[in-house]
Amino acid sequence: MGAAPSQRAARRWGWHPLTPEWADRLVAASPVRPGDVVVDLGAGDGALTRPLLRAGCRVLAVELHPTRARELRRDFEGRRVAVLELDLTEFRWPGHAFRVVANPPYAGINALVRRLLGVRTLRSADLVVSEGLARGLLRRYGDRLEPGLRVPRAAFRNRPPADARVLRIRR
Repeated sequence: MGAAPSQRAARRWGWHPLTPEWADRLVAASPVRPGDVVVDLGAGDGALTRPLLRAGCRVLAVELHPTRARELRRDFEGRRVAVLELDLTEFRWPGHAFRVVANPPYAGINALVRRLLGVRTLRSADLVVSEGLARGLLRRYGDRLEPGLRVPRAAFRNRPPADARVLRIRR
């Protein structure tokens, strides 16, 4: 028997949301502090946005999927969240200090890491990426990236085909 329609759609979009427990764990392991501006790339349904808000951060939630972006706006109305409905490649980095804590779509991670490495105002980034891609990026940019938490498939509500790893950029 095949996957349910919502699971098939999630795979097509490359959407693998973290469980609340793992989202909390990822934010706790990051260097975010109250008052930080944090970009959540591929915010989905706000799995990371919620613990970032609890940590006292201001969040820029970037989400391409129109329905999820609309739901993020509704769920976080009146809170310290700005929802931007656009492709990650179109996002313009803040001109002031910011951090990234994100579980972005796996497609385009190479280009995203290259872009982040060139941003002067970036203070840190914690990105959830597939384990295989993390190994390749660490070989390529090892002097500028470091491995973070190992994230098992079970940490995702829509499980990806393999375990993941947090890639860290620190300034």
